[in-house]
Amino acid sequence: MKICFVMYPWDKVEAENDSTLRLIHEAASRGHTVAITTPSNLTMRDSMAIAFCNVLKKGDVSNNIPSFYRKAEFNKAELPLAGFDVIFMRANPPLDTMALNFLDSVREHTFIINDIDGLRVANNKLYTASLPDPNHEFIPATHVSKNREYLERVLDESTQERMILKPLNGYGGKGVILVEKSAKSSVKSLLDFYIGDDENYVILQDYIEGAEQGDVRILVLNGEPIGAMRRVPAEGDVRSNIHAGGREVKHTLTEPELDLCKHIGPKLVRDGLYFVGLDVINGKLVEVNVLSPGGITRINRLNRVKLQRNVLDFAESVVMAKEIGIARKNDFRKVIADAAY
Repeated sequence: MKICFVMYPWDKVEAENDSTLRLIHEAASRGHTVAITTPSNLTMRDSMAIAFCNVLKKGDVSNNIPSFYRKAEFNKAELPLAGFDVIFMRANPPLDTMALNFLDSVREHTFIINDIDGLRVANNKLYTASLPDPNHEFIPATHVSKNREYLERVLDESTQERMILKPLNGYGGKGVILVEKSAKSSVKSLLDFYIGDDENYVILQDYIEGAEQGDVRILVLNGEPIGAMRRVPAEGDVRSNIHAGGREVKHTLTEPELDLCKHIGPKLVRDGLYFVGLDVINGKLVEVNVLSPGGITRINRLNRVKLQRNVLDFAESVVMAKEIGIARKNDFRKVIADAAY
């Protein structure tokens, strides 16, 4: 197969822990043609979407992935996006909507993980808040607005003494803080800062008991959980994200966590969100990570598995099913639905 990774710059890859690098290495190990590019390198030429790519030179693939990264050699090429069998959208948040417009033109020919429509509807934390759960069995009560007075009123009227405040488009734990109902004077200035002159959206979310002990990152592939880890916050920090100083520990999914996956898995697949990371606290869903979800390396290390194999197996199976005509021509969602259900 020919696979393209639309990602962050190659020199920004953290070789020891990068999940995208594991996917690239696995694809190369299987003999696939691998190209990498960035959203800013997507281009239109004569009404055809192309990418300025670095194509990985084929050869012996070292089992040592950091070594593979250091020694990787590339050829530069201008390649049509429609010529790829699979495109992995692995760019970091926030979503570059223009990149999706380039990919729109090839979606009938190329399997894109995750689907463009899914990325559009789920690229920020609003997607989690909008999932069906009227009794808050799986999702904490969540309020999203750029109206300062409304958000202050939410905090005033809440029966909880503490709530979580965070920017709608944040990632990696950036900007996540715990606010006390008794500290209303501080909240005013915080909202001024978060909303700012650009009128950014802000989230106020019920605090979940047990959050101080960390959260669970669950990787979900085609609607099914394939691995998980618990992330423990650094002392004195409410954030458990690894990039914010948290640490990972081994975790076995609980019944409530399995129930959550079962509850939202089919919708994720319907929305074309085939590979995502769920952030869960005490059985409740806090966030769905759809752009470049991480955790592969750490979960692999904790459980002695190679989850990148699962992801590549899935991508290969979809492309193969389409090629042998299991579903209607050029309908990847139908291919996946027929295979899974």
